[in-house]
Amino acid sequence: MIEPQTLKRGDRIAIVAPARKVTPAEVEPFAKMLENKGFSVVLPDGLFAADNQLGGSDEHRAQVLQQQLDDPDIRAIVCARGGYGTVRIIDRLNFSRFAENPKWIVGYSDATVLHAHLNRLGFCTLHATMPIDIASENDFGSDAATTLIDALTGHHHNYQFAPNTLNRAGSAEAEVVGGNLSILYSLIGTPSMPDTNGRILLIEDLDEYLYHIDRMMTALRRSGALDGLKGLIVGALSDMHDNAVPFGLTAEEIVRRAVDGLGFPVAFGAPIGHIKTGNCALVLGKKIRLEASNSEKSCIFAF
Repeated sequence: MIEPQTLKRGDRIAIVAPARKVTPAEVEPFAKMLENKGFSVVLPDGLFAADNQLGGSDEHRAQVLQQQLDDPDIRAIVCARGGYGTVRIIDRLNFSRFAENPKWIVGYSDATVLHAHLNRLGFCTLHATMPIDIASENDFGSDAATTLIDALTGHHHNYQFAPNTLNRAGSAEAEVVGGNLSILYSLIGTPSMPDTNGRILLIEDLDEYLYHIDRMMTALRRSGALDGLKGLIVGALSDMHDNAVPFGLTAEEIVRRAVDGLGFPVAFGAPIGHIKTGNCALVLGKKIRLEASNSEKSCIFAF
């Protein structure tokens, strides 16, 4: 896949809100962090628009994002937050000028729509923290913030994380795609669903009922999205819910059962997703090496 150029001091980074609305107070610390690193932050006109939950109407959000996609002086575009709404505008966007001048698209959660769509078109993107997660200067030195800046400037980290008895041990080298499980589920059968064949899939999620996790994993399997995988990385599955009558399995157990009989390595507990102490940056579309273990630390190696 095509990887955008790394950033240097003075480069312009735009912040957009393609999903849920955002306030100036929620963006200010992140913008200050980028400025402290020598970048020029662009807050487009209309960034703080509101239409009930959304950051303005579909037309407005698409227009603001399109302007940043088309601007050759913008070197990276960061989604301010997740929530819901990017899928409503993806078909309004034109990526022809972006293709002439690729730039980093940054975010996670609902931003998975943009990751998946662009990975499908053959471009790398950056699964990483967003302004909503940087509440003050105390967060500037977090793993999430540090790995974001390092990835934008071409310094990629290797990650080690605790072994898990649910892991399927093994190793694989391939391009990594994916992101938020709920979003991937919503993209099945659309032009934005990433091609998972021969790739390592990343999934993570937040605030879901356990039976929803089962439904989504079942749909991925039935659609064939899991059949040709080289590996599976499971990030944070945070704040899960159960019904009065228990489902009977944890979220991790549900995921593991969904890939039973498929021979690729599986690693749970990667420091990626909706977690305050981690959410480390990972370039989607880029080749990585996954080493999964039941007894030793699992590893993600960047190339």
